[in-house]
Formats: sequence, C-alpha cells, structure tokens
Amino acid sequence: MASSQSLALSFLLVLLLAFSLVESQMEISGGIGRSLLIAKPTLDCGGACKVRCSKSSRPNLCKRACRTCCMRCHCVPPGTYGNYAFCPCYATLTTHGGKRKCP
Repeated sequence: MASSQSLALSFLLVLLLAFSLVESQMEISGGIGRSLLIAKPTLDCGGACKVRCSKSSRPNLCKRACRTCCMRCHCVPPGTYGNYAFCPCYATLTTHGGKRKCP
C-alpha cells in the first residue's frame, strides 16, 4: 500500500514539474472570457543588434551592450537610433552612472 502511494506521489511530482516547464515556455494571453496559450517568439539578438549598431562609431561596444539589453528585454527597437517606444524595457535600463545602457 505504501509503495503504491509513493509511486503515485512521485508520478504527481513529475507531472507538476513537466507542467511548470511547459508553462515557463508559454505565455498566457487573455481573450474575452478565455485564456490562450501562445509560444513566446524568439528573437535573434545578434541579427537585431547588428542592424541596430550598423551606423555606430564603435560597433563592437554597441553590439555588446545591445545584446545584453536584448537578452534582458527580449526586444530591440527598430532602426539605428531612437524608437524606444517600441521596447520600453530597453529604454529603462541604465548604467551605474544613470546613463542609458542600451544603444
């Protein structure tokens, strides 16, 4: 009896672990009276930052900072400068000196 209970408990724990892993890979998007599970889009930070830093006077420094911001925010504003409204998280990251971290 105890063996079947421990087997059932371990199965339940494995099931909960699997569900939490699936849930962490999915984003819950609310609709009218219902919720949908939608996979989070992946972003090629290297490609997006290459475009963002294409006109920079220091492209290697720009790409390094951009990749850090992209990994944290999961977005990069379009264009080579500005457009921070498209990615508010990207615009709010600052250095220790209070300057904008993301190019």
